[in-house]
Amino acid sequence: MGSIEEERPLFEEGSVLSQEVKLYAEDGSVDIHGNPPLKQRTGNWKACPFILGNECCERLAYYGIAKNLVTYFTTQLHETNVSAARHVMIWQGTCYITPLIGALIADAYWGRYWTIASFSAIYFTGMAILTLSASLPGLKPAECIGPLCPPATASQYSVFFTGLYLIALGTGGIKPCVSSFGADQFDDTDPHERISKASFFNWFYFSINIGAFVSSTLLVWVQENCGWGLGFFIPTVVMGLSLVSFFCGTSLYRFQRPGGSPVTRVCQVLVAAYRKLNLKVTEEDHTVLFETRDKNSAIAGSRKIEHTDGYKKISFLSF
Repeated sequence: MGSIEEERPLFEEGSVLSQEVKLYAEDGSVDIHGNPPLKQRTGNWKACPFILGNECCERLAYYGIAKNLVTYFTTQLHETNVSAARHVMIWQGTCYITPLIGALIADAYWGRYWTIASFSAIYFTGMAILTLSASLPGLKPAECIGPLCPPATASQYSVFFTGLYLIALGTGGIKPCVSSFGADQFDDTDPHERISKASFFNWFYFSINIGAFVSSTLLVWVQENCGWGLGFFIPTVVMGLSLVSFFCGTSLYRFQRPGGSPVTRVCQVLVAAYRKLNLKVTEEDHTVLFETRDKNSAIAGSRKIEHTDGYKKISFLSF
């Protein structure tokens, strides 16, 4: 055995390594280069302004279109109230269905960051097309002459609905990912960051309401008093700025790797539940209920689901 003097440097070296490990997030996240993220340089509140700004601008753009869309159909495209309401309801329904697509793509293939970035670009493209449709004389019907209001042509409808449904597709990739991506910036294994995560959601919903308030007041007034072209141009510019801002924060973000299709996991739960219908488990023996006995999740990019004493009657669903 070596002397105490020889062993002391090894002990001090191990202590230094232990301190270095704590400098990194331990929730399985990575930085933009795929390395463990440094807590002092990534995530936490440093990354949140870019995410909150993106959400605020997206909500401003969405409500800037949705709040007054029936009026646009009736006054600019010369639709009846019934037809205008039907178009708006179908479009809004599409906006709430497309998040299923965005969530699947983010979880299984692209991750939240690239899903938000890609669908934000689609969103911006749709806003730009919609603005052109409302601004260029050739892309909208002529003004009414007395009681005679010429209807929109097939090509004018095509341009308008292309922009409108690109927005619906774009919001489908943003809506399910932004709040989760914001939560990814906080390390669940760090008690201080876990507290900050709860505060983040307060600011997140505050950002949504700020965007909705501005669009429901200022933008509606601009559309009805200054023109629809300008009324659509403003949220288009805001959406473009939000996209630039989101990319500016790239080096500060923490990323969770895609963990595979959630559809596969649902099927796995159903199969596991069927196979364990007759499984007898004592209250003391919980080892068979854990996802795995290892520290990390068996699914790459996912966090381990620990056993809980709640819902004991259905705890055999765990695997």
